[in-house]
Amino acid sequence: MATTTGVQRLNDSSRADLIDRLLSCLDITRWAADVADARPFADAEAVLKAADVAAPGLTDSEIHQALAAHPRIGERPKDTGRSAEFSRSEQAAVGDDLAEELRAANLEYEERFGHVYLVCASGRSGEELLEILRSRLDNTPADELRIVDSELRKIAALRLAKEIEA
Repeated sequence: MATTTGVQRLNDSSRADLIDRLLSCLDITRWAADVADARPFADAEAVLKAADVAAPGLTDSEIHQALAAHPRIGERPKDTGRSAEFSRSEQAAVGDDLAEELRAANLEYEERFGHVYLVCASGRSGEELLEILRSRLDNTPADELRIVDSELRKIAALRLAKEIEA
């Protein structure tokens, strides 16, 4: 019996189903549609390349739309969708011992920049995430938005790789 690879599964998915899966990686409709429309994919590298090609030039409003799908660092998502599963896994190393410090730092960040603090948290400790947050507080809003753009791309690539492996 032949086994379906993750790439085959993406290629065989309906456009609507694939877009739903892609939105759990990066909640930007244009990006998800562009990636879905790049099918068929020859291999995992082609999927990731299509995602990268679709991501340049994210607008500020697209970045803010994508941010709305991310919980604060140190807070567990309340919903049960695929994006929430990803967030729980990515923040698994963030312990409750830093909850108050992260809460206060998140609020300071949000007051400064007007949006949630976003960083590719996968494999990083709570202490490291808190240190990164604090180091970014001196950025200009424009510089910070470009950093967030980059972090969104990293998160999307990691999540997409997990979708391929699933």
